[in-house]
Amino acid sequence: MKLASFSTPDNPRVRVGLVLNDEIVDAALGARALGFNVPDHMQTLIEQYGQAERGLRALLEQAQQANGRLSAIPALQESGLVQPLAAVQLAAPIPRPRKNIICLGLNYAEHARESAAARGREAQLPQHPVIFTKAPTTVNGPYGDVVIDPAVSTQIDWEVELAVILGKGGKHIREDEALGYVFGYTVLNDISARDLQAQHQQYFRGKSIDGYCPMGPWIVTADEIPDPQRLTLRLRVNGLTKQEASTDQMIFSIPRIIAVLSNGMTLEPGDIIATGTPSGVGFARTPPEFLRPGDIMETEIAEIGVMRNRIVGVEEVR
Repeated sequence: MKLASFSTPDNPRVRVGLVLNDEIVDAALGARALGFNVPDHMQTLIEQYGQAERGLRALLEQAQQANGRLSAIPALQESGLVQPLAAVQLAAPIPRPRKNIICLGLNYAEHARESAAARGREAQLPQHPVIFTKAPTTVNGPYGDVVIDPAVSTQIDWEVELAVILGKGGKHIREDEALGYVFGYTVLNDISARDLQAQHQQYFRGKSIDGYCPMGPWIVTADEIPDPQRLTLRLRVNGLTKQEASTDQMIFSIPRIIAVLSNGMTLEPGDIIATGTPSGVGFARTPPEFLRPGDIMETEIAEIGVMRNRIVGVEEVR
């Protein structure tokens, strides 16, 4: 199923929605109309999914009996709980993560090679996952504006990534059991300030500018994606494809990533893991390309969805 965090013009409070085709229903109130309890906050829903799933499945089953329309479920008709997707505002699925987003660098061989070439180094593929984090304040919605402030950075780059949302916590997770800890998957753009990366000689500062992590448009639960190593990633700027690859090109697979991260560190429900970007980033192009106000980024994983983020200058938001 597809689970989103959304608000409406008449109710700005962000809550969980169940998405089906071109409709979204307030998951908590819709499930309550059928006699079930579902949390209205995504983090809580992930933590309590074992109990919440029955209500969500009931909504889907009744919609399937009503020609695939949530709005045709008898208990929801004329309730106002079902909205066209086009009429709501989607936030990031987890609007404010409790912890930093865990990220992998250089997890696609061609990206590792292009990065080394751009920096005048000999390409060496990593023997172990390269791990860094992004601050929770980087999170942006799937259609939110991305602000460029030249006083902060002028080398803003794109990175399409598959993000893994954990549904169960654990430590020392075995690789062959790791996918059982996954709640679902979403699209993530690890927007990066390359000049800050070079300036500070590490990842965190250049990766943690406010709003530099669009996510969404929703979480697709793990049961809908039996093999996350067979997904197609694309990123376009102003309609031109800059990145296109498959997750089967990862150096370290998702089960391996989870096993390594959990070796001595407890992972928790709601943790977000960004699994790395393929080749085609801006700083490694000849000549280098960076985002400018007015650009439109479309970040896509074909089996999940598409985000569309506009780049704006800081003067537009002052």
